[in-house]
Amino acid sequence: MSYPARRPRRLRRTPALRRLVAESRLSVDDLVAPLFVREGIDEPQPVPSLPGVVQHTRESLRKEVARLADLGLPAVMLFGVPEAKDPEGTGAWDPEGVAQAALRDLRHEVGDAVVLMADLCLDEYTDHGHCGVVAGDGTVDNDATLERYARVARAQAEAGADVVAPSGMMDGQVAAVRRALDEAGRPEVAILAYAAKYSSALYGPFRDAVGVSIAGGGDRRSYQQDLRNRREALVEVALDVEEGADVVMVKPALACLDVIAAVRSSVDIPVAAYHVSGEYAMVKAADERGWIDGRAVAVEQLAAVKRAGADVIVTYFAAEVAESL
Repeated sequence: MSYPARRPRRLRRTPALRRLVAESRLSVDDLVAPLFVREGIDEPQPVPSLPGVVQHTRESLRKEVARLADLGLPAVMLFGVPEAKDPEGTGAWDPEGVAQAALRDLRHEVGDAVVLMADLCLDEYTDHGHCGVVAGDGTVDNDATLERYARVARAQAEAGADVVAPSGMMDGQVAAVRRALDEAGRPEVAILAYAAKYSSALYGPFRDAVGVSIAGGGDRRSYQQDLRNRREALVEVALDVEEGADVVMVKPALACLDVIAAVRSSVDIPVAAYHVSGEYAMVKAADERGWIDGRAVAVEQLAAVKRAGADVIVTYFAAEVAESL
């Protein structure tokens, strides 16, 4: 009796063979570590819903980024947690605000050894928790918000950011940020656009980490991407590329593998994906209960994101996975 050739199994026989024919490879070079720096604390504060993640002091942040550099991570993404908030989120563009102060610290600490990315949004800084300026009728004023984003971009660039990452899903945000950077004489600062950021239930632990509560029990579905739509995401991405985005982001990652693949097929610039706080927290919770091997699952999940087409992966597992790669 004759049997079909068994080429696939022959090439899976040993670890060396599997490495030789691997179609995609997860590397430390793919990973970005999101980090939180909080104003007004004397020591790092654990985030209970994100085991292993802390709100850093400026000093502990410097030490952590130096450690990540030693692990070979190419980039970090910084989120500021201010002591005081207001309706406009003025701390987001304050030259002495916590994120800007931390960026200056890190530039002095690591020079150009690590790419410094800065989240560009207002939600961490507003007392209502929305990503922009709220109008009298309770809606987010898109155009008024863009003017604030321009201020934030200039402040972050001046403080030392290599990459700014507008994440509020405002129409025209990339064009507004690019214009602001160019007019400020900062054409070298790149834009990583949250181009397809879905309204997701997976962001809860992140909101704990930055102390965000959306006023009145509200949500962001009026400006974040509808989870039921994929073609619409491709329109959003195309607009951001046209406006000058250097990298486009899909968020969340595992819930949007199909979108990552579609975006990868539609653009020629780098594609990023954010493996978000809820995706991380679920693995950690199951690992703590002994139900899964958490580190193995983390590598498996990030490999899936890479296989789908992401060039850059923002993940809370960055340091842990870097140690095992």
